[in-house]
Formats: sequence, C-alpha cells, structure tokens
Amino acid sequence: MDRFQAMQTFVTVVEAGSFSAAARQIGVGQPAISKTIAQLEDRLQVRLLIRSTHSLAPTDAGVRFYERARSAVREAEEAELEARGAGASLSGRLRVSAATTFARLLIVPRLPQFLARHPDIEVDVLLDDRVIDLASEGIDLALRMGELTDSSAIARRIARGRRSVIATPSYLARAGTPQAPADLAAHEAIVYSQLGNNWTFRRNGTEASVAVRGRVRLSAAEGIRAAVLADMGLTVNSDWMFAPELKSGAVRRVLEDWELPPVDLWAVFPTGRLASAKARAFADYVESILGSGPIDVSGSI
Repeated sequence: MDRFQAMQTFVTVVEAGSFSAAARQIGVGQPAISKTIAQLEDRLQVRLLIRSTHSLAPTDAGVRFYERARSAVREAEEAELEARGAGASLSGRLRVSAATTFARLLIVPRLPQFLARHPDIEVDVLLDDRVIDLASEGIDLALRMGELTDSSAIARRIARGRRSVIATPSYLARAGTPQAPADLAAHEAIVYSQLGNNWTFRRNGTEASVAVRGRVRLSAAEGIRAAVLADMGLTVNSDWMFAPELKSGAVRRVLEDWELPPVDLWAVFPTGRLASAKARAFADYVESILGSGPIDVSGSI
C-alpha cells in the first residue's frame, strides 16, 4: 500500500461523504476505494470510518487523522507547484477567515480582481468575529486586527490602519463637536467592548486619557456601525470600519489633531505547516489593497 496515496484517498472519502463519490472523483472503482481504506485501517490498527447503509462518518481517530492527512496532502501539492514554478497559475480551494464587517466592506468586494488574476482558485471566506482555531477549521489564512494573543502564531503584519473618533454630522449638530479629549466625557459614547471605555490620545509628546460614558456597549463592529449611523453617539474605531461613510460624508472624524493608537492587520497562517502559495498570494493581494495608503471604497456596499 502506498502510504501517501492512501492518505489522499482517505481525505477524498471524508470530503466527498461516500466511497462512491470519492471513486468518481479519483476515477477508480468503488471496490478499490474500500480496499484502500481497509488496508489503511489495518496498518494503523484503528477504525477511521463508521459505515452504514446510507451514511459515512469519521470516528474520533478518523477526524484527527483527516486533519493531519489533509495538511500533508496540501503541503505536498504546494511543494509540487513551487518546484514547477507554478506560482502564477495557482489552483484549488483557499479557505480564508476574517471579521464579518471588515470582510464585507473591504475584502469581499475586491474578490473579483483576485479571482481574475487566479482563475483556477476557489475561495471560501469564513466570516466570524471570533478568533477560531485555524487547523480544526481547515483555514489557510486568517485576517486579524489588533494585538495577536497567541505568541506562537505564524503571522506577518500586512497593513496598519488609523483609529479615529467618529460621529455623524447629525449627532455633532445636536451634541456639539469636541475640541479636546476631555470634552468626550460629556458625550454619549458607543463603546466597543474590545477596546473598553478608556481612550488615550497623543499630540506633540503630550498624552491625554479620558474615560468615556455611554449607555450602549457592543461586542461587534457591525453593531458599532449601526449605533453610530443611527446618531446615537460617537465612537473610536478604525477608519476601515467606516470607510464608505467617511468617503461619502455620512460620518466625520473629530479631534483630528490628536492621535490614537493605530490598528494592525495581520495575515495569520496555521501553526505547524508551511503557508501555502495560495495563502501567501492572497495575503500579498490584501496588503496591496490596504497597505499602500488611502482606500478606494467605491462599490464597497
């Protein structure tokens, strides 16, 4: 039994959901698939699949073996591409994880350009504000903002964004425009729970901190956007999160002569294996969009 071929077959079976579907994908007969899986289980001395008349599912051991085998198969495929110098003709499925609002505004509208450059790539985008486990979810690349909490993560910074105090003209007309950070204490703040309600500003070597108050505290950027656009108050957030509205004038920056800590965007790759050529190409593409200056948000929403 060819060990690597058996791993490839097992991965195909799990992803296809049946022996017959896997046989069609590989181009062999179903008995050959059954024999390969049986030999693999004999070699490992463990049952990998639970088979019944109408269903097939991996056992706990099968799930663990699938995750490892899938990574090995992908790395082998990428190694072959690299050896052939095939980076310009990347192919296959790319799974990307990104925060929902960030991806909706700035990544998804720009997928057509990336797909046009690489017509043989298919992209799955997992929209989730949580920090998920890349290996267990089969993610090739995660786009994460802010500080990385996992010191073992394989990551590189691909962009740095500006943070601003942002509000609608209607809110500012009603509540007044703050002229100094201390003025924010008298305003209704929309608090992003990940940042907290203590905001620190810097200008010409001077630092000013203010504890803002607000009756609305939200855990996701989409909620922050909705509250600000409903004229409920002002917020501190990255300009990325309000890029269309900053361009159109639907929101304004205030206290622009004061600086807030910037926000970093990271390309994070699964620990324990080489970043795929597809993942590196996508990270490079996002860097070219966001890392080189003002963002063109035309057609973003």
